[in-house]
Amino acid sequence: MADVLFVSKPVAPPWNDSSKNLVRDIAGHLRRHSPVLMGRPGQANPIGLGRVEAVYGTASSGGFAPSARENLGVLRHLLLGRSTDLWHFFFAPNPRTSAAGRLATAVRGVPSVHTVCSVPAEGVDVRKLLFADATVALSRSAYERFRHEGVSERALRVIPPSVPPLAEPTPSERAELRKKHELPEAATLWIYPGDLEFGGGAEIALQGFAASNRSDSILLMACRRKTPEADDALSRLRAKAKQWGIEARLRWLGETEHIHELLAVSDFVVMVNPAAYAKMDYPLVALESMCLARPVLVAKGTPSAELAEAGGAIAVEATGDSLAEAIERLSADQAAIDAVGRNARALVTSKFSPQAVAEAYEVLYKDIHA
Repeated sequence: MADVLFVSKPVAPPWNDSSKNLVRDIAGHLRRHSPVLMGRPGQANPIGLGRVEAVYGTASSGGFAPSARENLGVLRHLLLGRSTDLWHFFFAPNPRTSAAGRLATAVRGVPSVHTVCSVPAEGVDVRKLLFADATVALSRSAYERFRHEGVSERALRVIPPSVPPLAEPTPSERAELRKKHELPEAATLWIYPGDLEFGGGAEIALQGFAASNRSDSILLMACRRKTPEADDALSRLRAKAKQWGIEARLRWLGETEHIHELLAVSDFVVMVNPAAYAKMDYPLVALESMCLARPVLVAKGTPSAELAEAGGAIAVEATGDSLAEAIERLSADQAAIDAVGRNARALVTSKFSPQAVAEAYEVLYKDIHA
């Protein structure tokens, strides 16, 4: 059984990072390959398969991105560490990390796959950042961009991300969860579970909520602090919320370990981010919401809009007014809300299941290793 080294951030709790969550779920569902994960000394194996190698130190850098010292440790492991049959990289392409991957694969001669966890900013020449034998785009949009910019079709694949199945809550379970989180039973709940400082989705969520002008609605802002810039973004957004007169109907939750419960009790999940930079093409939290049969609203013209093509999400223009109008229409049609929820759950449990995605990667591993 061939070994596959997953080159990623430490695959360990907390599970608040899309790229390492994706590694955990793919590696944990391999059947014909043995996964090798990068972790910290003494940590438990989170998937019960293969092995964990202590590539990172005992202390976290404290951020979502590894420190320069941690990245040097990864490069040292690739150049000098125990040999494996294939390397699978998971990161957003950038000049420094891509150069390290290119160097290590050339020196060790190991077949390689690179899953592009987040597309580079517009205007960046992706050909200079791609180095692996096979590059995996997470969406058709990313694939088409790479092809348009001259990347060879032979080196490209499209394999979507995956999320583990979540149990759809019953109406009584949703009511109990509202009580648990001290949320009014009859209120219409919106939730924005995205970044504050990237993508522009947080401000559009606030704009749409203000434009809806419904006094019985509450907006949950479940936003993690991804970078130090999040503090300035939060101050700016809170000032705008106060200016628009909606501060009293907002709940600033920050990062929360109860995100699945809060998604489950929400009526509308708002992810109308006009830009996908610094996010997965299909944010995992959007897929989790769909698995919970929640209506998810995404922005037209973005990779996430592909989720709407099969009726699993609702694509709207990336403006507050368009968001408000879409939710107003849905609110008047419970049958439409139920249909979107059913389609969303069916789509995620079939196309985005860890088993299906891991199988697609195992086919690719076989092609590359051969």
